[in-house]
Amino acid sequence: MKAIAKVICYICSFSALVGCNREFDNDEVRQDGFVFCGQTAPTSFNPQLVDSGITSEVLSQQIFDSLLRLNPKTHKPEANLAESWESNEDATEFTFKLRDGVQFQSTDWFTPSRAMNADDVVFSFSRVIDKANVFHDVSPTGYPWFSSIGFADLIKSVTALDDHTVKFTLNRSDNTFLPNIATSFAVIHSLEYARQLEQQHQLSKIDVEPVGTGPFYLSEYKVGDLVRLKRHDNHWRGTPKMKQIVFDISARGTGPLAKLLRQECDVLTAPLSSQIPIIRDHDDLVLEAKEAMNVAFVAINTEHPALNDARVRKALSLSINRKNILDSVYYGTGSQAYTLLPPSSWAYTKDTRVRYDRNYALALLNEAGYQTGLELSMWVPLEPQPYNPSPRKTAELIQAAFADIGVKLELLTSDRFDRTELTKITNIDLILTGWIASTGDPDNFLRPLLSCNAERAGLNVSMWCNPDFDFLLDLARETNHSRHRLNLYREAQAIMTEAVPVIPLAHGVQFQAHHKSLTGFDISPFSSQAFYKVERQ
Repeated sequence: MKAIAKVICYICSFSALVGCNREFDNDEVRQDGFVFCGQTAPTSFNPQLVDSGITSEVLSQQIFDSLLRLNPKTHKPEANLAESWESNEDATEFTFKLRDGVQFQSTDWFTPSRAMNADDVVFSFSRVIDKANVFHDVSPTGYPWFSSIGFADLIKSVTALDDHTVKFTLNRSDNTFLPNIATSFAVIHSLEYARQLEQQHQLSKIDVEPVGTGPFYLSEYKVGDLVRLKRHDNHWRGTPKMKQIVFDISARGTGPLAKLLRQECDVLTAPLSSQIPIIRDHDDLVLEAKEAMNVAFVAINTEHPALNDARVRKALSLSINRKNILDSVYYGTGSQAYTLLPPSSWAYTKDTRVRYDRNYALALLNEAGYQTGLELSMWVPLEPQPYNPSPRKTAELIQAAFADIGVKLELLTSDRFDRTELTKITNIDLILTGWIASTGDPDNFLRPLLSCNAERAGLNVSMWCNPDFDFLLDLARETNHSRHRLNLYREAQAIMTEAVPVIPLAHGVQFQAHHKSLTGFDISPFSSQAFYKVERQ
């Protein structure tokens, strides 16, 4: 009953920001901002509580900042809210020097009295790792991304040495620590605002009425309609060019591309591949393409009686002709996946065991005793993603491929996929899904998707746990020798390929279309975007 009460309380708080249900004036917004479409509604405004979606991919970079940021070209961490850092010899202690004078946003619900300091950093991470923190259990979702990488087990302590110096002490050396705190998940909240909410007995508002140091602040949210951000005039990088951004999250009976063509919105992210030629032929639109760190795959429920047999899982993988999917779904813009890691990853391995071989698939099914009568179901979220621009078409091709080896596949569709809801779902054998990495480290693909910690956190949708696989990932995370790390990741991928807990399909390109009058978009390979440089010519 307490858990149910917590969920109800959270939902009620999330609805508190909702205004009347009226459509916004597109022309009025364009006078000093732009309209962004093609995204689904947020489930929270705190990126610490999600693993994907509009909050982590778009809203986080506008509302919040992190200590470090990832360079979009080198994928290496660089200064952000922390202007410098240093570590001890064994890389178990990291000391960060914070920028002076970074201001939090003033909103209708909070006016800061001081600049950001070390106490805000300590609070932001304490909430995630310390169960005694009063804000730790405010959200019913937990911290899925942090749980999947074992972040709480890594951090021994976070300490403010003075107002502008923070020290992180780790329980062990970890090569992924700096990239992980440079992601859109590792944001900095205001401790002063948190204390105000604590005094008001309204803890849950910290996630639905957010306060950050980012270039824009949340001004308005209408469920099923829009999210409006307004300019943070005191942003530490300088005043953003645009006064407001409106995220159109409504359907209104038309598709996002139709809205873009009719100038009802200015920016469209992740258009369907079949729409690319239309956008290219439109003189008023600019199409940007970015090599992305992503993968589309089928997650296999390894707890299913038949799918618990690796021979059956391997047969399903061998039955899929990935070239057909690339031709019919990606229209030449994607590449075949041989593993979860994309070709741009430094640990990428092209494993030719991941291929199309119908005869071998039939032989494996016969050997496993499933010559006929195997019936499965697959959950298919229909929302287009950079890693899969047309999930329904992909699912239908997989359905046909399985039928060709005598396996009947029922497709169960939904608008979108939320990993945090997996515990509520039963009788699902397969899930058509994917992953967008938040760092360039191989660990960011393999650990959140397939580790034992990720299974417990709800991100490992295959329910697969292999201690040997985890052991290799842990060794690779701790060693400082790049060649040794590479070999460890190759061994881990070999275990994955042999066990087939997932069926890798393809890697997609990140597309974004926008009106030609707009410039200054900063699109990263991790599908995150910053808008503080965007302006209208």
